[in-house]
Amino acid sequence: MRGMNRCTADTRQSEEQGIFLPPAVKSVPISVLKQNGLLQALAEGASGRTEADPSAEVLRAQEEWEAVENLQSGIVGTSAGPVPLIAFNEALQYFQTADLSECRKKIQPTVQRRGLSAVAHFFFGPPRLHQQLQGERDLALAIAQCGFDNNEKVHMRILQTIYKKLTGSRFDCPRYGAHWEELGFQGMDPGTDLRGTGLLGLMQILYFVMDSQTLPLARDVFKLSQHESQNFPFCVMSINITRIVIQALREEHLSRECNRRQQVIAVLNDLYVATSLRLYVIWKTQQKTISDSGFVLKDLEAFAKKKPKQLLRYLEIYMSGRAVSVIDGGFQHPSPSSGVRSPSLNSAVGNSSKEINFTGVCDPQVEMEGEARLI
Repeated sequence: MRGMNRCTADTRQSEEQGIFLPPAVKSVPISVLKQNGLLQALAEGASGRTEADPSAEVLRAQEEWEAVENLQSGIVGTSAGPVPLIAFNEALQYFQTADLSECRKKIQPTVQRRGLSAVAHFFFGPPRLHQQLQGERDLALAIAQCGFDNNEKVHMRILQTIYKKLTGSRFDCPRYGAHWEELGFQGMDPGTDLRGTGLLGLMQILYFVMDSQTLPLARDVFKLSQHESQNFPFCVMSINITRIVIQALREEHLSRECNRRQQVIAVLNDLYVATSLRLYVIWKTQQKTISDSGFVLKDLEAFAKKKPKQLLRYLEIYMSGRAVSVIDGGFQHPSPSSGVRSPSLNSAVGNSSKEINFTGVCDPQVEMEGEARLI
């Protein structure tokens, strides 16, 4: 019954007019009403059938009605029809014009380094972001500080769009419920999973599912997350990837690419998709399971920070539709002229002494010298 969220017009009209139908009416399946007529169904409800001795058919019908009522209680915008989908650019324009002053106060655009780390970064680190791009960077970081607000229609539309595009449903869904766990959130309220990434975590999923070129990949990753033995929480993993992207931005690993393209948010989105592609390849070809998630995240984070240009290159090849084969968890794309293989996406990250704790909520950590603090 999930996804069926509209009560009949007759029921609403009856309630508005103060007409209260007997409990047995709600307990009768629609097929019975069609076959026997409404009056006969009403007669059966008033003919002495008590709640103490319901039939099996009545119990099943009652459960169906309760499911519909539970869905109806959490639906957004049912009085005006289904909530319309929202494109990424429309949502971004909302944030560009919204008052984010309180969120902007919380941002830390770059990592504060001290001592030798600061000296090494000054002489050997990546270039600084061009001044004309710093406003766009700060906007992205401010969005990452925004919490989910049920009173903001754009927030609700983002959430509904993600649900519909991943599930293929045409109907709105309740704001709270177990259906969000099926999408890979930790509980019945997606808003509680956004610590550390804020609305940027949802915005990047929105970009993933609303871009016609990336939607097939998004659905492939989502399908893999539902695998019987290789399952993982899709949205929680996605939010962790957004956290990695934020860290790479604040540590200035993306400054060179942003300066080259004269864009920030577009680079963040591309790196997010590219990292998701790497996740998909590693997870599927190496038969990873949820117990491997910490090590996989460690690999994704190291690769995104050390070789963002290479990740973006692989994404470009994938999106171009050129021949790309998966070998040993990495990418191989033959060159038409030389036949030289590209570096494997599964290159070693090095011996990791610690495993990332896969909490999925991106809790802030204490900032250490030379390291990024999760925002």
